Amino acid sequence: MALSNQRFTALDVFRGMTVCFMIIVNTPGNGATTFGPLHHAKWHGFTPTDLVFPSFLFAVGNAMSFVMPRLQALNQTQVLGKIFKRTFIIFLLGYLMYWFPFVHWEQQQLVFNPIGTTRIFGVLQRIALAYGIAALLIYYLNWKRALIVSVVGLFLYWVLLLLFGEPGAQLTLHGNAVLKLDTWLVGAEHLYMGEGVPFDPEGLLSTLPAVANVTAGFAIGYFLQKQGSTFEALAKLLLIGCLLLAVSYAWDLIFPVNKKLWTSSFVTLTVGLDCILLGILVYVIEMLHKTNWTYFFKVFGRNPLFIYLLSEVGAILMHFFRVGDISLYEATYRRLFMPLGNHIGSFLFAIAFMLCCWLVGYLLDKKKIYVRV
Repeated sequence: MALSNQRFTALDVFRGMTVCFMIIVNTPGNGATTFGPLHHAKWHGFTPTDLVFPSFLFAVGNAMSFVMPRLQALNQTQVLGKIFKRTFIIFLLGYLMYWFPFVHWEQQQLVFNPIGTTRIFGVLQRIALAYGIAALLIYYLNWKRALIVSVVGLFLYWVLLLLFGEPGAQLTLHGNAVLKLDTWLVGAEHLYMGEGVPFDPEGLLSTLPAVANVTAGFAIGYFLQKQGSTFEALAKLLLIGCLLLAVSYAWDLIFPVNKKLWTSSFVTLTVGLDCILLGILVYVIEMLHKTNWTYFFKVFGRNPLFIYLLSEVGAILMHFFRVGDISLYEATYRRLFMPLGNHIGSFLFAIAFMLCCWLVGYLLDKKKIYVRV
């Protein structure tokens, strides 16, 4: 059974909501005064912000469930070409984004950013790798076997962290196997420094469990296409979500939920929450036909990667250009938003920045321009 057009509305809204909130949490006016729920958990634990990125991966898988049947009609060379091309382009865009604008200010002069210290892994890179691996698994094994392989991967990742991390410190910032592999593979100078030490929360090893977010999204998308808009399908979707939450809370006792390590319990938790959120959207949009509010998020959902990249590049440029002794980003926050209050001002800055990105997406949508990779 094929889904109705409304199903695509639910998917666009779900994907658009993730992009919208990604921009909000990534561009606060002042990170030090951001509201607590808009921060990532410092290490073990979970906040609403930690749901955003895995939800995007889930949406990638969900969208793949609509595209894969068309790919099956092509020959193997064409399919592999499309998968590898998309993986490479998204990975390259992520890499170039961290290198951009290729120069920085140093004692009032522009100095070239050396390639030797450019971050290798990151958000877009994880999207690229998780998509590429999941697409290959689904293409060659079918979605059921791909999902089984992904679940096995969750247990394998748990074992790898325990075996190759520092004894007694396998799940710590300094002793985890993700850090050890990344340091050996690309060197500490190519890792993210946001924790104060070289450590990349989007490291290569922790991409293994992230693949399950994509394959789970594919499985749910396929399930909804086959089941259609019925209360039975909705009940099953919500039940799956609740069962995964129960698994997560039990697993957390021995393998803590941790976004920066992307632990297996984190995967089951986020997939469970995504099933529940998507179920709510399907109920409201598909079954109650309440769609008047959806266009705002559909704008984000129709050009998700482009708008996300635009938001990151826009923030980078605002940090790069100077107004006196401070960046344009900081000057805008101080003069327009900080007088409203530290926390409120920081939040409103993020909202305003997000709305600027939305406006670009709105203009593209009106012109029927959809950037595809």
